[in-house]
Amino acid sequence: MKGESGIRFNILIVFILMIGIIFIFQLYNLQIVNGASYREQSENRLVREIKVTAPRGEIYDRYGKLIVTSVTGYNVNLYYTKIPKTELNVGLLKLANILEKNGDTYYTNFPLDFETMTFTKSEEGAKTWKQSNKISGDASEYEVIEFFKKKYEIENEDMTEIQKIINMRYEIATKGYSSFKSVTLAKEISKESMLEIEECGNELPGVVVTTYPIRKYVAENVGSHIVGYVGKISSDEYKARKESGYSQNDIIGKAGIEATLEDYLRGEDGVTRLEMDSDGRVTSKEEVEASKMGDSVVLTIDLDLQTKAEEVLAKYIEKIRTGGFAEKCEDANAGSLVVIDTKTSEVLALASYPNYNPDEFTNGISNTEYEKYFSNVDMPMFNRAIQGTYSPGSTFKMVTAIAAIESGVIGLTEQILTHGKYDKGHKPACWIWNGYRSTHGNVDAEKALKVSCNYYFYEVGYRMGIDVLSKYASMFGLGSKTGIELFGESAGTLASREYINKLNERDGKNRQWMIADTLSSSIGQSYNSFTPLQMAYYVATLANGGVKNELTLLKDVISPEGNEVSMMSVDTNVDAKIGKTESTAADLEIDQATLDVVFEGMRSVTGETGGTAYSTFSSFPIEVAGKTGTATPSSGSDHAWFVGFAPYDNPEIAVVCVIEHGGHGSYTAPAVKEVMEEYFGYNNDEVSEKLELRSLDDVLMN
Repeated sequence: MKGESGIRFNILIVFILMIGIIFIFQLYNLQIVNGASYREQSENRLVREIKVTAPRGEIYDRYGKLIVTSVTGYNVNLYYTKIPKTELNVGLLKLANILEKNGDTYYTNFPLDFETMTFTKSEEGAKTWKQSNKISGDASEYEVIEFFKKKYEIENEDMTEIQKIINMRYEIATKGYSSFKSVTLAKEISKESMLEIEECGNELPGVVVTTYPIRKYVAENVGSHIVGYVGKISSDEYKARKESGYSQNDIIGKAGIEATLEDYLRGEDGVTRLEMDSDGRVTSKEEVEASKMGDSVVLTIDLDLQTKAEEVLAKYIEKIRTGGFAEKCEDANAGSLVVIDTKTSEVLALASYPNYNPDEFTNGISNTEYEKYFSNVDMPMFNRAIQGTYSPGSTFKMVTAIAAIESGVIGLTEQILTHGKYDKGHKPACWIWNGYRSTHGNVDAEKALKVSCNYYFYEVGYRMGIDVLSKYASMFGLGSKTGIELFGESAGTLASREYINKLNERDGKNRQWMIADTLSSSIGQSYNSFTPLQMAYYVATLANGGVKNELTLLKDVISPEGNEVSMMSVDTNVDAKIGKTESTAADLEIDQATLDVVFEGMRSVTGETGGTAYSTFSSFPIEVAGKTGTATPSSGSDHAWFVGFAPYDNPEIAVVCVIEHGGHGSYTAPAVKEVMEEYFGYNNDEVSEKLELRSLDDVLMN
């Protein structure tokens, strides 16, 4: 046995020695025999890994119409190579000629205009710049050109060619580059330039065209406050997200859905391996890891309806400002219009005017455009639909009527004899008294809504008190965030004792709730201040019989493979981002008889002579329930409201419009009418298929 073990051991030793000899021979071959050749190949071969930025997911409307997408952009980058400067100059000149031929531009930061032979800097700035480049401060423009021509070893004599080479060489010197870090010479070049550069690769040493996704807002300004915009990640955003794989040059959602759903829209970057020889010529290109597009988002928005909403907002603001109605309100400058599906509380349109163009932010906004947006007194970046808060005026009166009837302080048909001036509190007067020294006589809830009788609402408000009124207003969601999937939503303020107490705690004062506060609150004034979205949510809930669904702007999230992402996980993620803590869905359990009275009062506003919006809707083919409202701001013309729903007997949509300093609520009613015409198909030469189907359903049901 010992002899056999010895044989095995000797065999093992021999085997190990043979392996060692093979390794030694191979090392000798690599380092001694072919060492020089391999070293030369290694020195002449550079391998670079380039990040391939993934395109963001697309954004669609409820019917699959594209709102936001990503298109392929092309940049021209240059890597350092060991070629002589004269050869580099030849390549750069050819590159400049290709770009210019196809209408593309490249960076030209050299501070001397060759055409006018003047510096783009001030006299003192030019002198300082010369000295920083070790040029005499008194050197002429021609002497400066000669200096850089010599420095960059430019052999050309044509001034146009010299200019092109200096511009590119100056950009390289200013930004810096190396064998592994490129300098960008041109951005967003055309496809024609890209193809020509690729074809001339051997004549353009060190030049590489890289692709990247450019965010494209297909609908341009339409829906800008909804979709938002993207921009370069800030230092704070990078610190918060670097653990999630973000780099300092990434593009990130800054506002709107782009920001709220950043985690879904953002894709997964890929990697491409690039090999170059020492002369900077690409020898091979390989996709190491493919980029993956982000999830796509389907909104509840109807793009056609959104477009119409924004059009009519601009149209009627201009009409009011220029005196197209009975009075001219020159300070009318902004507004909002919101449309909600009454049965689902899906937002169909969310318009804010003025708006902006998200495309201008994608690759960094210019100083001129920045000033245009952020110095504009009309604040086009401000989303009035969710951030603007306004006293609702008479559009709040449906809440007051419901609270009074449901709490039992007045009967369904009980009448109140109205006088022009109310004799309690601060003794406010009805609008009809102030304007005509008249009264509305005996008024019940239905008629009070039709003629918007302040006296009636002062009395029922006084009878029930602020606690009952604020309770019902709160049930409708007024004074609270709706939970829409957008950052920056305002909660507004609800007139109540609780709000007074908060003010006292904040200011260290001792305000007391007064009868005057209750009277003003009952007609939608006092501390009441709500967003247009809150008002639309309230009207949609009312139209839905007091059943409040959870409001949403988000219909679906779809993976690049076409699979639906669980809405439960999406909702949880978004809720955390916007600070939503609980569902807003609820059944307010309002008696049907109460709703019937309020609905009939709203119908008479648009459908009976004497109604404040009768002239607008009298010939409309579908019955509409509505309410005008005029609210007095701290300065300027009154704000103008119209809220309503349609069809009256089977509500489908709730529409709310507010125009800042719009003068009178009746001036906003035509805007709502045009949006309803768009939705129901009456703005076309032929009734839409959607309306035909609806009419057929009505026939079958009856």
